[in-house]
Amino acid sequence: MNAAILYLHGFRSSPASLKARHLGEAMRERKMAERFFCPALSPVPLQAIAQAEAIIARSEGPLTLIGSSLGGFYATWLAEKHGLRAALINPAVVAPIALETYIGAQTNLYTGESFLFTEAHIAQLRALQSPRISPGRYLLLVETGDEVLDYRYAVARYAGCRQEVFADGDHSFTRFAEIMPQLLEYCGL
Repeated sequence: MNAAILYLHGFRSSPASLKARHLGEAMRERKMAERFFCPALSPVPLQAIAQAEAIIARSEGPLTLIGSSLGGFYATWLAEKHGLRAALINPAVVAPIALETYIGAQTNLYTGESFLFTEAHIAQLRALQSPRISPGRYLLLVETGDEVLDYRYAVARYAGCRQEVFADGDHSFTRFAEIMPQLLEYCGL
């Protein structure tokens, strides 16, 4: 069976994000486009998880999750629930707290679609917090210059996991193209 990737984008993001596009292009160049999944995740957390779980259920062969920001939070939940490996890029470790400031009307940064982010969504995120981490499942990739999320929370949360901590950068993870070969190797591709 062939290895595959399920990429989970962040809050207010989409499959049009730079990281998603780079991964998709890398998979096309390797003639593996059919093994790359990147759904446009619902802004409703439980719906986003359901979208990802539908892909996991259909997947044949090994599947690795790659999650960026809020997608990293989701990837952790899914990795623990389904026994999968995950690469986390500047993950939103404390998503229910970090996203409280976004309650209200929001706009997707790529599609322009408007949506309402509510207290009910925060409650859903709280319900998706993984109580434990299996260190062997994860590759953590963070940049210390992340202006949105404090990278130290991720380093502490994923203690014992394989970690790559890069100086400077920002929330977009500026070294993404540079670490792409390492990331694809981690995914078994």
